[in-house]
Amino acid sequence: MSLLATYLNDHLAGATAGRELARRAARSNRGDERYGPPTALLAAEIDEDRRSLLAVMGALGVGTDRVKVAAGWGAEKAGRLKPNGRLFWYSPLSRLVELEGLTLGVHGKLAIWQSLSTVLGEDPRVSAIDFERLAGRARAQLERLEELRLEAAGEALEAS
Repeated sequence: MSLLATYLNDHLAGATAGRELARRAARSNRGDERYGPPTALLAAEIDEDRRSLLAVMGALGVGTDRVKVAAGWGAEKAGRLKPNGRLFWYSPLSRLVELEGLTLGVHGKLAIWQSLSTVLGEDPRVSAIDFERLAGRARAQLERLEELRLEAAGEALEAS
C-alpha cells in the first residue's frame, strides 16, 4: 500500500469515528434547543465530508482498508464506556467531551483537505473535488464547535 493510500485510509478511519460521534451527539441533544440543531447540522456535514473523502479515494483508485474503518467505528463505540459523572444517562460532561472530540476530528479533517489541496491540487483525477471549499467548511465547523464547546464547558464544569 502506498503512503498516500495509508494516509487516506487513516483519515477514513478517523472520519468513520467522527461520523459515529457526531451522530451520537446529535441523537443525545435532539430535544435540546441550544445544542440539538447545530449538532444535527454538524452530523450531516461530517457524513458528507466522509463521502467526499471516499470520492477522493475512488478517483485515485485507493481501496478502503476495512480493518482500519472497523477500528475507527469500534474506537468511537469504546469511547462511550468512560465515566461521565452519571451511571446510565447523558451528562453535561458527556456533551463537553463529545464536542471536544469532534473539535479534534475536524482539525484533522481540515489538515487533510489542506494537505490534499497542496499535493493533488493540479491532479486531473481529483479535479471535481473542491478542496478549498471542504477546508472552508471545516473552518466554519470549528467556529461553531468552539462556541458550543465553551458553552458546554461552562455548563459542565461550573456545576461541579
